[in-house]
Amino acid sequence: MKKTRFSLLLAAGYALLLPSLWAADTVVEEIIARVNNEIITRTEYVRSRDQVKQDVQQQDAANADRVFNEKQRDVLRDLIDQQLLLQKGKDLGITGDTELIKRLDEMRKQMNLETMEDLEKAAEAQGASYEDFKQNLRNQIVTQRVIGQEVGQHLSLGKDEVKKFYDEHRAEMEQPEQVRLSEILIAPKTPAKPAPSADAKPEPPSEADTEAALAAAQAKAQDLLDQIHKGAKFADLAKKYSEGPSAKDGGDLSYFKRGTLSKELEDKVFAMKAGGVTDVIRTKQGYVILQATEHQTAGIPPLKEVEPRIQDALYMEKLQPALRAYLTTLREEAFIDIKGGYIDSGASTKQTKPVETTDKEANAKKLKKKKKLGVF
Repeated sequence: MKKTRFSLLLAAGYALLLPSLWAADTVVEEIIARVNNEIITRTEYVRSRDQVKQDVQQQDAANADRVFNEKQRDVLRDLIDQQLLLQKGKDLGITGDTELIKRLDEMRKQMNLETMEDLEKAAEAQGASYEDFKQNLRNQIVTQRVIGQEVGQHLSLGKDEVKKFYDEHRAEMEQPEQVRLSEILIAPKTPAKPAPSADAKPEPPSEADTEAALAAAQAKAQDLLDQIHKGAKFADLAKKYSEGPSAKDGGDLSYFKRGTLSKELEDKVFAMKAGGVTDVIRTKQGYVILQATEHQTAGIPPLKEVEPRIQDALYMEKLQPALRAYLTTLREEAFIDIKGGYIDSGASTKQTKPVETTDKEANAKKLKKKKKLGVF
């Protein structure tokens, strides 16, 4: 962010103009930090601090107080970080508009909602402002894009680093045999007979109705299995037809170790390779088709199998200090002013802030840099 006299004068102009616009009974928001021409209010600070406290309590209730005391020191730092990244995104022409629409549509599909208006209603039903929700999501997208473009792209990972990490963490990588399963569940739908009178209970379905419903469910499941064998994607069919709670996730049931499934199912799924699909299986819930999306053997996996995870771990290990250094540089290129009593734990000793002085000749307030930098 370039330091310009215009940006300082604009900030000063706002400072002089705003008091004249405030009505006597207007509640003025307390400003605790200025980052170039943007502000951070106490309300934003308190909201972020409360969110940190809530997250800590959910993740580690036993040590919540200690962890919160450590993390709350960085609340203002993180708010300033976000402002600097958003402003950098604006300089780079990153709006996040296209990605925002894509993310919202993905959320709509995951929630099985028909339209974006339904998504808006769902958000407001939870007591959230849909516009605030969208803005927060947009901010996340922009900051992630800036970090990836300005920091992540400049990180490099060598094969020697990956091999060294693998050798040093072999014991931690040992794993039991397990399979990751997905399901398509088709439940029988037996129509209930209407009650003979208003006071009577509905009659239970007859044996013939029950058998017919089971046969229909089995036929539907078999038809889906035939489609899979012809090349249809298991996850797509699960999302569209499965009646299990995992349907929204493409049928994903996560991992199962030996001994956690019934003997019948265990024998079937542990005999399959990744991508294998069972026949139609009768269960208490109806008819199910299972797919082994992953099959991990017991022991230490080969380097090739875990290399992507090691690369991710090394990337994050390098990203944090590199990002901190980048944000320090952004601070040194910006004008940041912190209200007394608040601390930016990410501040650089080289950064500057606007200083108000009195120009006797013009008899007006102007802003200038610290003396060591000279006067505009």
